[in-house]
Amino acid sequence: MSNTLPEIRCCGDARAMGRQQGEALQENILGAIAEIGELEAFRLMKPRWIPMQLFRRAAERKAHQFMKDAFCLGGNEFSQRFKGISEGAGLPERKLALCCLLEAVMSDLTGSSRTQPNGLQAGCSAIAVTGAASKDGEARVMHNFDHVPVVQRFFVVRRSDPIGKLKSVEFTFSPLLGAVDGVNEAGLGVTCNYAYVTDQLSAAPTITMLIGRVLAEATNVKEAIEIIADQPRAGGGLLMLADAAGDVTSLEISNSRIQARVADEGFVFHTNRLQCGGMVGLEIGADAHYDHRAPTLLRGRRVHESADRRAEAIQNAVAGNLPLSLDDMQQILSGHAHGDSCNSVCMHGDYWSTTACTQLLPNERKLRVAFANTCEAELHEFDV
Repeated sequence: MSNTLPEIRCCGDARAMGRQQGEALQENILGAIAEIGELEAFRLMKPRWIPMQLFRRAAERKAHQFMKDAFCLGGNEFSQRFKGISEGAGLPERKLALCCLLEAVMSDLTGSSRTQPNGLQAGCSAIAVTGAASKDGEARVMHNFDHVPVVQRFFVVRRSDPIGKLKSVEFTFSPLLGAVDGVNEAGLGVTCNYAYVTDQLSAAPTITMLIGRVLAEATNVKEAIEIIADQPRAGGGLLMLADAAGDVTSLEISNSRIQARVADEGFVFHTNRLQCGGMVGLEIGADAHYDHRAPTLLRGRRVHESADRRAEAIQNAVAGNLPLSLDDMQQILSGHAHGDSCNSVCMHGDYWSTTACTQLLPNERKLRVAFANTCEAELHEFDV
């Protein structure tokens, strides 16, 4: 472990890397699994007539079956990494499965409406510059990762060195076989935002699993998009992709489609709204509100309110101020245009907060990370 941020190293084949992660983070993984039962969003999905213990067991079984079906489509390496984590942490695969799949497939586990987010999906904002929009001319990315604050305890920086593939340094959760953000030795960087998609969800690798694969196999943005396009997937997201050659792209992903949005004059950003013409029809309705199935603090709020207000704040902050440096990007993502709330770019909300922030420097093969609100962050630098 690092003296600054939790850090692990995993090397070898997929099974060995998983086992190393499970062993190094055993206590933390067990804590994450225990925390699931305390989450209001999870407890609200339980039908009233089922005892919580029985509901959880049923959810674990269904998650495990979903994961096994996903591995049939995703390849043996996903399966072996998962088995290794389970072995290293000394826990049943079904418990790890629930933890890994909670955000992507919880509505499927409970049979709830696909038109209502489950309250675990959160925010996130990402901005990227390259060329004339970047003060040093290099591709630069910064990302705010917004979530319920309790998840912060389960964040980790992971150095991955798979046999015959690309090394990477990643920001992830202790139980996950995939990654949230990362940079690899070829100079490819990826960040992940949530998206509220409504197309049919079926068993397939999750977005974070695909990010892990992309970091291990892709050398540039074009290759990353090709890998994702050819791979079945479960869940929706907006990935910010950047590479050492200076290419920057916002990639919108759903269960059935993907579409890329390239930087406009060297600048691109996204919150949680799909913007590509072929994707917007798959997004939850603009007027959707959280209902009684959502956590108490969210009920009655418009689902897209935060994403829309953050997008407006970022656009206003950037207007007339290009080119940007990394310090400029941090200042923009530290914005509190809507006070200490879930609607500010740097969230200090009653339900969600900015729990981590990252900066990606693809050409230098570096990832900067802080597990804190962006306005208070002291980023720690990690070389691939």
